[in-house]
Amino acid sequence: MISQLSVWKSKSLLAFNPARLVPGLAAAAVKSPVRPSCWHAVWIVAVLSCSGAPSSGVRVGLITPGSVADAAWNAAAYQGLQRIRDSLSLHVSHVEARTPSEQSEALRTYAAQGYDLVFANGFEFQDAAERISSEYPKTIFIVTSGRRAHGNVVPLIFRLEEASYLAGMVAGGLTRSNVLGFIGGIELPPIRAAYQGWVNGAKAVNRRVQSREIYLNSFDDAAAGREAAVALMRAGADMFHHNADAAALGLFQAVKEHGSVYVFGANADQSVLARDRVLGSAVIDLPRAFLLVASEVRSGRFSPRTRIYGLEGGVVSYVPNSGLDSLVPPELKGRMAAARDSMIAGTLIAAPRPRSMEG
Repeated sequence: MISQLSVWKSKSLLAFNPARLVPGLAAAAVKSPVRPSCWHAVWIVAVLSCSGAPSSGVRVGLITPGSVADAAWNAAAYQGLQRIRDSLSLHVSHVEARTPSEQSEALRTYAAQGYDLVFANGFEFQDAAERISSEYPKTIFIVTSGRRAHGNVVPLIFRLEEASYLAGMVAGGLTRSNVLGFIGGIELPPIRAAYQGWVNGAKAVNRRVQSREIYLNSFDDAAAGREAAVALMRAGADMFHHNADAAALGLFQAVKEHGSVYVFGANADQSVLARDRVLGSAVIDLPRAFLLVASEVRSGRFSPRTRIYGLEGGVVSYVPNSGLDSLVPPELKGRMAAARDSMIAGTLIAAPRPRSMEG
């Protein structure tokens, strides 16, 4: 059973009343009123308490900073949770927590409920996980795209810039305007690294390339993603990449409407979003990484060490759209294969890692 909790933003917290959704909260609220700002914490506790968790066995929680319907980062994490449930027969639970305070509450609640393994899906969870983990040494906190191991907090570091580098090579080789466009959600270090890999790959095959980037300060605003894409098109961009989760759905819509530009997916194979416009995707196989960790925890073989994934091993990969693969010249494909081999061998660095990323 999956206990899925999605926290939908409201213009007023007063409009959010968990008493309507969780039996038993209404009476308690009458006896001891709860401030609107505390409703989210109360609802998390109530939902996890009522999730029907077994009294024994490994329990796994997932916290996403956005919707699992984003067709990218959070969707892949949710698929990973389902794979853990189906392949390992473990109890799993999911909660959506967008703000720092909600994320801290969710981390603490899972740990207080005795969950053995908690996946916190994003770089932004690192500091909160470190603060809370000291109080709950029996819970393993996995921070995807985290930056360091700290006690029972373990990062999964994905060198997505290696796949973005290959995507950039295609963009640099096929662009007609020599202008690339990139749309980011929030300018986090892993996103910045992937962007720099994209630019470096493009310039490796086309020194005339220029890049324009826009950060939305949101991973959810698809309308803003579309507006940013249109603005970049007006600036001459004809090749697009992103790392904006659900906000990127607006980018794909704009690309389909324009009809003469191309886009590359991020974090998942996103060719399905615009089959005749997506040249390829820089992919992280989060389900595979999640299953590897959960298997170690269940068997008692888990050790608190940093896990780093790149092109070697296949967790990170560049996945071309087979329907458009004929657009890529054989010579460019040969250069991409050589670059891939060099990155795996460690002789080519796709992009320098920011100081804030220790892995």
